Amino acid sequence: MSILVIAEHDNKTIANASLNAIGAAHKIHGDIHVLVAGSSCGQVADAAAKIAGVAKVLKADAPELGHGLAENLAPLIADLGKDYSHVLAPSSTFGKNVLPRAAALLDVQQISDISAVIDADTFERPVYAGNAIATVKSSDGIKLITVRGTNFDAVAAEGGSAEIEDISSKGDSGLSSFDKLDVVESDRPELTSANIVVSGGRGLGSKENFAIIEKLADKLGGAIGASRAAVDAGYVANDMQVGQTGKVVAPSLYIAVGISGAIQHLAGMKDSKVIVAINKDADAPIFEIADYGLVGDLFEIVPELTDKL
Repeated sequence: MSILVIAEHDNKTIANASLNAIGAAHKIHGDIHVLVAGSSCGQVADAAAKIAGVAKVLKADAPELGHGLAENLAPLIADLGKDYSHVLAPSSTFGKNVLPRAAALLDVQQISDISAVIDADTFERPVYAGNAIATVKSSDGIKLITVRGTNFDAVAAEGGSAEIEDISSKGDSGLSSFDKLDVVESDRPELTSANIVVSGGRGLGSKENFAIIEKLADKLGGAIGASRAAVDAGYVANDMQVGQTGKVVAPSLYIAVGISGAIQHLAGMKDSKVIVAINKDADAPIFEIADYGLVGDLFEIVPELTDKL
C-alpha cells in the first residue's frame, strides 16, 4: 500500500500543514510519497526529501503549476493517483480547492477534513460544526482525503533521505489563469501554526478598536484571529477568520475577546489547549468551553492585561 501526500508550498518552503498531513499518512501505514508540483520548486523538493518517513518525492516542475491552480494540478494528481491507495492533502484553502476536482476526475468520493484514522478504510471527521464526529468507511479503491492538521502531530522536517523523481506536468488546461497575488505582510506568526492566538469579535465595535487586540497579541508574540461577525463587519480581513467557514486553529493558548461563542466559531478553536474568554455577558456560550473567563468591559480588561504582561 502506497500513500501520496500533496505538498502545499509557495515554491520556496513547505507549509506546516503538509507535515501534519504526512503525520496522518503515517497513521494509515504504507510507503509515503510526496508530490511537489510547482515552478522552480527544486528547493521545496529537496526539503521534502528530508522529511522523516518519506520514501520518495515526485517533483513536477512546470510554469503552469507555479501558482497551484486546481485546473492544472488536478489532472496530474488524478493520473498519479491510480497507482496509490490513498491521496492526502491538507484541509486548507489549497487542499479544498484541488482535491475535489481530482476526486471527480477519478470518479471517487472525497473524504473531507478527517480528524482521526481508525484503519486504512475508516476515518473520523467532524460534522454539525464539530458537535458530532462521523465515522466514515470507504470502499473506494483510491481514497482522496483532506486532513485537519490540528488533529495530527507534524512529522519532523529533518531526518529523511528520500529519492527525488522528476515527473511531467499534464500541461496548461486553459480553464483558468493566474492574475495576481495580494499578500498581507506581517511580522506576527501565521494564524494556523501560531502557539498563541488572540481573537476579537463584534464586541470590539470597530476596526479602530481592534488595535487593543493587536497590542495584546504583540506583547504575547501571538497571531491575531477574529470571529465571522468581526470579519463581516469589516473590522479585519477575512484571512483572519477563525471558525467553521474560516481557519481551524489549536494553539496552546487561545484568547477570545468580545466573542460570544457561536457554534460556528467554536468549531474552529475548541481544540485549543487553554482557552481564555473575555466578555461582558456572563451567559455568553464561550464561557462554557473556556478554561478561564473574565466577565467585564474588554476595553478596561485588555489594556490592563497588556500593561501587566
